[in-house]
Amino acid sequence: MSNIRVGMGYDVHQLKHNLPFILGGVKLNYDKGIVAHSDGDIVFHAIADSLLGAAGLGDIGHFFPDDNPKYYNMDSNLIIKEVLLKLKKLQYSIVNIDITVVLEKPKLVLLIPRIKESISKSLKINIEDINVKATTSEGMGFVGNENGIACYSVVLIEKI
Repeated sequence: MSNIRVGMGYDVHQLKHNLPFILGGVKLNYDKGIVAHSDGDIVFHAIADSLLGAAGLGDIGHFFPDDNPKYYNMDSNLIIKEVLLKLKKLQYSIVNIDITVVLEKPKLVLLIPRIKESISKSLKINIEDINVKATTSEGMGFVGNENGIACYSVVLIEKI
């Protein structure tokens, strides 16, 4: 195994009215929310997948299958904690992480500092090592039609 590894994560979910909307541990006040088996925190799911991928451990579906009732409405912060334990066991630490959220509405520009702070707290890394961006799909596809949301995460880890 290399001392430095890169991982990429991706998650996508439907948006529906009257559901919770959580991004990176921050609850948004919006009329739509994320359809999911867990709490639907797409940012934490993409982060978990990028970390697991960097460590060569597969994906969150392997450890937290969405057909297991045990994980219904699960707080995605618990997924992050479990993934961090796996990284620690392999003696990896996070160097930096870059996240892109793709959605039409709501606009996230004012929420990004809170999301970064929450991610920093959950991952136990400096806020300066986290980048969060938001973009739209220019009105195209299910995201552009405001029926869904997507998130990408890229992470660099290194041996401690």
